[in-house]
Amino acid sequence: MDTIMRGTHVSGAVPESTVNPYRPWPARITSIMDLTPQEKLFELRLIDSDAREAFDFSAGQFVELSVFGVGEAPISISSAPSKQGFIELCVRNAGDVTGALHRKQCGDIVGLRGPFGRGFPFEEMKGHDVLLVAGGLGIAPLKSLINHIHDDRHDFGKVTILYGAKKPDEVLFRYQFDMWQHRDDFDLMLTVDQPDDTWEGEVGLVTRLFDKIDVDPENTYGAICGPPVMYKYVIAEMRKKAMDVDRIYVSFERRMKCGIGKCGHCGVGHQYACVDGPVFNYWEAMNLQEAI
Repeated sequence: MDTIMRGTHVSGAVPESTVNPYRPWPARITSIMDLTPQEKLFELRLIDSDAREAFDFSAGQFVELSVFGVGEAPISISSAPSKQGFIELCVRNAGDVTGALHRKQCGDIVGLRGPFGRGFPFEEMKGHDVLLVAGGLGIAPLKSLINHIHDDRHDFGKVTILYGAKKPDEVLFRYQFDMWQHRDDFDLMLTVDQPDDTWEGEVGLVTRLFDKIDVDPENTYGAICGPPVMYKYVIAEMRKKAMDVDRIYVSFERRMKCGIGKCGHCGVGHQYACVDGPVFNYWEAMNLQEAI
């Protein structure tokens, strides 16, 4: 039988010749949580037990989500790899496929291909401080990394999370931020561009938060995900802190299309983000034309 893909590799004893990367595996929607008026968090469970057992991913990878009869869309995985049996996807209602998904209910069946791409270097980050910077929907793939760090918290040094959104009602995962803010081993800062009367946090772009943090450049890995326009400014702030270009990682998850390098729409310089990325370190990215 076919087996599910593990990024660009196939693990286990199943021969590579049996792999069908075009085949979506049926998955049942087990939970739906409204996060904002435009975003929902879907929890999915692969129906086939062999596919479910074989599904293994790293934080930063993505899947192709199929709404049968409508189409498919690439979505970053939000859950931690240590969460076995279930997959979380944070989905914005932004098109035909995502709109159709938002109309689904618990118990409905969708399809999944993947996981695809290259994630964040979790094992390399162990033993070091980690600085994570997200903007808007970019917190979704970083949530996978943050929760993975949380599950192995003793293997990491200081963990700092900087997150910026346009408005208070567009801040995603407020329930999780409340938990992180009350932990002594996570340093979390939130900011919004357009505050309302209820907002008591920071105001302005996420780059303004760099003035409030201390970074040990010899011992810190950075991870960035958000609107492409923010990358060069966040990287500039990290470089001001003397962080090494080989330890700054960016995700080009918004460039994803087919997932397997066939359509060519995710080209970044001479590479395909869906195969060679979507996570690149800054040294790689700055040598790719039009990457940042």
